[in-house]
Amino acid sequence: MIYLDNGATTLRKPECVKEALLEAMASMGNSGRGVHDASLYAGRTIYRARESLAELLGAAAPEQVVFTANATESLNLVLGSLFGPGDHVITTVCEHNSVLRPLYRLQGVELSVLPVKAEAGEERQAGILAYDELESLLRPNTKALIITHASNLTGNITDLERAAAFAKKHSLLLIVDAAQTAGAVPMDMEHMGIDVLCFTGHKGLYGPQGTGGVCVRPGLSIRPLKVGGSGIHSFDREHPSEMPAALEAGTLNGHGIAGLGAAARWLLETGVEQIRAREQALLRRFVDGVKEVEGVTLYGNPDLDRRTGIQSLNIRDYDSARVADWLYEDYGIAVRGGAHCAPLLHEALGTREQGAVRFSFSYFNTEAEADEAAAAVRELAEE
Repeated sequence: MIYLDNGATTLRKPECVKEALLEAMASMGNSGRGVHDASLYAGRTIYRARESLAELLGAAAPEQVVFTANATESLNLVLGSLFGPGDHVITTVCEHNSVLRPLYRLQGVELSVLPVKAEAGEERQAGILAYDELESLLRPNTKALIITHASNLTGNITDLERAAAFAKKHSLLLIVDAAQTAGAVPMDMEHMGIDVLCFTGHKGLYGPQGTGGVCVRPGLSIRPLKVGGSGIHSFDREHPSEMPAALEAGTLNGHGIAGLGAAARWLLETGVEQIRAREQALLRRFVDGVKEVEGVTLYGNPDLDRRTGIQSLNIRDYDSARVADWLYEDYGIAVRGGAHCAPLLHEALGTREQGAVRFSFSYFNTEAEADEAAAAVRELAEE
């Protein structure tokens, strides 16, 4: 199988991740619930993972890294806590349903959506946000800009420098969904002016499924999504207020976090810049192989330097799910078809009915795999 569905989850993980998981399964007790070796091992392993992720993502301190099950849980935690009736927030058409659905559920919170540029032709297919329209969306009660760091459909990387400047100018919170970029694109939360960074472990971080987290700027208080056991202050009726325990209740996924911590250290040692360069090279190789093919429509910024390792496309008027099936059944190439949990961007691109076929590359893919994928697209387009 040629696995090109890394935008959904990276299949091939570094060996150190597997080794860390196995060791944790054999050795880990419950962090903070004892003073024996198994409990202390768990506590040290989890803290070390916080340290590695804080360094990798540019968080202010390890205690500002809170673990969750995934980016969806992270976004529900943050958005459900920070906003209430009478507030207004700004988001974009590029957002995943992990952002949109929690926002839609907030009663009494007003929402404005930043569109993409243009209405027709190649500019529409590029799906680039219309940053010039941000100021027009501002209201006296605007509290935050909630924005993805990169689209999971087009791979377009958001201009966070511009988004941060807008947020700072108007004293807004900047909340970033880094599900597609953590581990794949260099980032420094503090330097970039991000107040809250939500991430998942199973994509570009090369960690296990069921892991993720939130990096929170010091001084910003977030109400916990759940309360309960913490291993500290057991006689208090209120959940502890100290970070990270303030936003973590119950037993953490210690085994998964052990794997995620190992992945973060591998990323630090390998270098996110090197990983990005490899993914960009694979993306360029694939795009060069399909961009001139009649009947193939490509989506995303034509400047591939402003993209992650994702290329979505359509072949003629073929249903994208059928194309994904053909690619796997006839060529052994695993991709993703359909709507990609990005309904507003599909509306903007004009692909609501057809969906799109997404090819997403990782560090562990090869040039030969990129070439075979391009050849398969050319062959399907000629039928």
